[in-house]
Amino acid sequence: MNKTILLLLTGLFLSICSYAQESSVFGIWKTIDDETNEAKAYVEIYKEADNTMSGKIIKLLKDPEDTTCDKCPGDKKDQKVMGMQIIWGMEKNGDQWTDGKVLKPENGKIYSCKVWVEEGKLQVRGYLGFIYKTQTWLRVE
Repeated sequence: MNKTILLLLTGLFLSICSYAQESSVFGIWKTIDDETNEAKAYVEIYKEADNTMSGKIIKLLKDPEDTTCDKCPGDKKDQKVMGMQIIWGMEKNGDQWTDGKVLKPENGKIYSCKVWVEEGKLQVRGYLGFIYKTQTWLRVE
C-alpha cells in the first residue's frame, strides 16, 4: 500500500513539474521567420537579478555567427547579433510578462513587448502604438 501511494505521489510530482516547464517562459526557444516559416535562431529567456525577464540570441540558424546589427540603434549598432540581448525589461503581470522591449535585429526597430506561453508555445507580441504583431516561438528540448 505504501508503494502505491509513493508511486501516485511520484507521478503527480512529475506531472506538475512537466506542466510547470511547459507553462514557463524561461528556457531556450526557437524563433520562426514570419515570411519563410523557417527557424531562424535560438533565444534564451532568463530572469534578471531584479526579477525582470530578458532574452538573448544564443544560436543563429540561418545567418553566419559573425552577423552584425548594422541597422540597430545606439550601443547595439554594429554589435554581433550572436549573444545580443533582444528582449529586456519585462515585468511579471499574472500569466504574462509585459512592459518591456523587443528588438528586431533585421530592421533595428525596438517595439513594446508582451510575452506569454499558450499551449506550450511562446507568444511574443511586439507593439508600435496600437498596431501589433505576434510571433510564435517553439521550445527547444
